[in-house]
Amino acid sequence: MPPVLLSARSAALLLTDWRAGTDVPAYEALSDALRVLVIDGRVPQGVRLPAERGLATALGVSRTTVANAYARLRSDGFLVSVRGSGSVVRLPAGLIGRPDPERLGGVVDHELLDLRKAAMHSAPGVAEAVERAVRHVPAALAGIGYDTVGDPGLRAAIAARYTERGLPTDASQVIVTLGAQHAIALLARVLVRRGDAVLVESPTYPHAHEAFREAGGRLVGVPVDARTGWDATALETTLRRTTPAVAYVMPELHNPTGATMSGATRERLLSVAASTGTTVIADETMGELRIEGTASAPLAASEGGEPVVMIGSAAKVFWGGLRIGWIRAAPDLLQRLLLARPTGDLGTPVLDQLVARELVPRTEAVLEARRAYLREARDDVVGALRARLPEWDVPSPAGGLTTWVGLGRPVSSALVLAARRDGVVLASGGVFGPDGGFERFLRVPFTMPPADRVRLVDVLERSWARISGDSAGVRGSLAAVV
Repeated sequence: MPPVLLSARSAALLLTDWRAGTDVPAYEALSDALRVLVIDGRVPQGVRLPAERGLATALGVSRTTVANAYARLRSDGFLVSVRGSGSVVRLPAGLIGRPDPERLGGVVDHELLDLRKAAMHSAPGVAEAVERAVRHVPAALAGIGYDTVGDPGLRAAIAARYTERGLPTDASQVIVTLGAQHAIALLARVLVRRGDAVLVESPTYPHAHEAFREAGGRLVGVPVDARTGWDATALETTLRRTTPAVAYVMPELHNPTGATMSGATRERLLSVAASTGTTVIADETMGELRIEGTASAPLAASEGGEPVVMIGSAAKVFWGGLRIGWIRAAPDLLQRLLLARPTGDLGTPVLDQLVARELVPRTEAVLEARRAYLREARDDVVGALRARLPEWDVPSPAGGLTTWVGLGRPVSSALVLAARRDGVVLASGGVFGPDGGFERFLRVPFTMPPADRVRLVDVLERSWARISGDSAGVRGSLAAVV
């Protein structure tokens, strides 16, 4: 099978700001930018890069610039020439199996502080919930264990939680999935046909836009800012202009910005979506992790919001190892999802569901403990970054697990690579852009224990000094990958 081709146009979209913030020769800047795309997994191994002439035209540079950039990538082991297939991406031997490499600059695995996933250690009470769940195992063993709908007790508990939060819900409106990501992918497969427009926020959760693309969706983005939230006019204009099949939003504690959608913008979204026939999917994966202020009711509880599809997850509140998510939707849509599900999976693990059944009714108590921890962690990290890197714009979000830092210059990838040399692994801002970009931003989690917070800030300060105004330092950070 021939390699998948990355078109020149798609490559140009991913290479936003590739020349900004550096005075190195154009071919070096281009090769470094392409290297970062490979390391972050935005251009996977085995993909064929555009022909030199086509990429040169798309970027507005000479063919010689592209040819020299490709040659540099070949010498560094990131590109191989395949007869009849052109230039194909590969990971150097030391990085195979690690699309976002962990072994860099002599760092050994146990010294790594991996912050690519914003998550906490398990909540208090999870171990006890496992012990209580075991008592229900004999009854569960009477069944065959293949469960695409969900444990009745767990579905009832999820429905009760929605009802407590102002959205009356019956268990018949809920199915249980293998986490929120599985819920997104299943909805994308059922609701999106090839070529359909799909509205997504920009930036957004990267695996969501990957799922919609995989389903054949054509992504259209609307901006979200950590300080000002959603551009409501752009949201309405984009909905009316593109009439998307689906609008995927995170209205409460948006990932990665931490913003919360205002009531007026929610009403505008739902009104316009109804007129365009757009199915609104509201992802609440981060939604209950509010540190301060009053939580909004679920989007589906808004006037005109009943058709909204809600996605939830046990991972962020309780523990990432508990692979339980759910979808709340109208029964007819749930039936379509259940009919489509067996082509991708045969059900959610019963034991995980029994544990979640014990935990979900205790959500509020767990959240209280989580809030205290996250408030302290947020204040530590945000305060330290503001004090030691005053040129950065560091928001203090009202909740969630991260702050979306404005760097002031398009050097996110270079900063991330510099930090990796000291054993701190972060995701560059571009990972969160449906079409790349966001090189001026960095998502910084504050989920780690106190000692790791200190280490994180220390490494970011050193890494910033290493690359700030120092093109040689940027090149050194990139070269350290190989």
